[in-house]
Amino acid sequence: MTPTSAVLDEAHLGDIHGAFGTIRLSDVAPRRTWRRRLLTLAAIVGPGIIVMVGDNDAGGVSTYAQAGQNFGYSLLWTLVLLIPVLIVNQEMVVRLGAVTGVGHARLIKERFGKFWAWFSVGDLFLLNFLTISTEFIGISLAGQYFGFSPYLVVPLAALILIGITVTGNFRRWERAMFVFVAASLLVLPLLVLSHPDPGAALQGFVRPSVQGGFTSNAALLIIAIVGTTVAPWQLFFQQSNVIDKRITPRWLEYEKADTVIGAFVVVIGAACIMMASASAFTGTAGFGQFDNARGVAQGLASHIHPVVGSIFALLLFDASIVGASAVTLATSYAFGDIFGLRHSLHRGVREAKLFYGSYTAMVALAAAIVLIPRAPLGIITTAVQALAGILLPSATVFLVLLCNDRAVLGPWVNKAWLNAVAGFIVTVLLLLSLVLVITTVLPSIDVTKLVVVLASVMAVLLVGGGLWLWISQRGAARVPPVSRAERVNWRMPALALLERPAWSLARRIAMITLSGYLVVAVILLAVKAVELTIGRH
Repeated sequence: MTPTSAVLDEAHLGDIHGAFGTIRLSDVAPRRTWRRRLLTLAAIVGPGIIVMVGDNDAGGVSTYAQAGQNFGYSLLWTLVLLIPVLIVNQEMVVRLGAVTGVGHARLIKERFGKFWAWFSVGDLFLLNFLTISTEFIGISLAGQYFGFSPYLVVPLAALILIGITVTGNFRRWERAMFVFVAASLLVLPLLVLSHPDPGAALQGFVRPSVQGGFTSNAALLIIAIVGTTVAPWQLFFQQSNVIDKRITPRWLEYEKADTVIGAFVVVIGAACIMMASASAFTGTAGFGQFDNARGVAQGLASHIHPVVGSIFALLLFDASIVGASAVTLATSYAFGDIFGLRHSLHRGVREAKLFYGSYTAMVALAAAIVLIPRAPLGIITTAVQALAGILLPSATVFLVLLCNDRAVLGPWVNKAWLNAVAGFIVTVLLLLSLVLVITTVLPSIDVTKLVVVLASVMAVLLVGGGLWLWISQRGAARVPPVSRAERVNWRMPALALLERPAWSLARRIAMITLSGYLVVAVILLAVKAVELTIGRH
């Protein structure tokens, strides 16, 4: 590691040891044949697919199943819209990781200061801990479906999670993850055996609607779908995992391909679960009566076939393991970033005690909390996914700011069209969370009219903001073109050598307003969750 390198842990430099191949640090030969390209992709593939399959975790499986049970096929369109959101958000963190060699939490701290770092990472730690708890909820419910006590399956799953992570070998961890990734393909027989209605499914994909009307409960579930499909932890995990795998700008296009493949895998899996649940419950007394994922498995078994219920329960267990590993690692990576600790899966326990210690402590504590009796597990799971959706706009804002920081990314900064897409994504996410906030305060309001009014206001603000940016950048100095060779070899200098960017008064006001709004939104989400819990008793 050179004195001007930005990389914080020397274990993040060296050969790439992927689950399916190795790329030497000295290997700079061009990939001219398809065979060489496919072998390179096989060695690189991992962070993108794992983060996406981890995205279809216990909360994801439960949320998609709830959408199918309560709203039939009518919410399938939300998944189609989330494909570009996934690809855009995760491509940006892939670029940040490969070019800077520094984790997301560390970049926020160094470029925006300790306050915003702790605001972002504090949100992350809270949300990730709650998310890890939902993974153990999934493990508990899957075990109960097969007749096993939670006091047996939850500790056993915790031991599995710790065992596959603390080996001190990145390749071994990644191969273990791919075993569980392969098991997630059970969504395909789940779909086939459920015999969904193809006409209703096609209509659900192409016609945006909500069966029964757009209510505050529907808004909560749509936010939960967004939050479980595009979660803040994914940004932190994939950036750090790309760094830990030692992927540099030379191999960036391969990691982007890994991410795109993963995006389609996650959406196809989500659609399979939603359609299977809709097929099982449509026209039955259980339609619209979601309780938890175990109830969905039981419904699939009674309305379709016991084998289908067992497949769903196995999927739930598998998804919980992958999700728990990825979410916990995202937190440990961020912990290492913020405190400047060694944080690499290439290191053994003795070399990175606090990294593995924080991982083990989170797994153990989350597992213990889930064993508390008579907790409303289904509502907790939905609320945690909705919380992820509410916190995502602020995470995306910091991501976009970093990806426009020329000192950080040099020739790899965002193009104008990408900023426009990211701005639209943030606007839509804020719209959904505003609907939830207002309908919680004013439950009798007409939700459809509210959405129309808010969408109109936000459209005007989005267009106005875009025009202002276009006008302000017209007079900016043009950046000289960079050759492909210079671009491939460009890396961020050491963070200590970079001057922290100055924020305008308008940007400070906007960020403080956003953070204050998020605090209010989180409080009102908790109110909504309590209302739903009381309503079930």
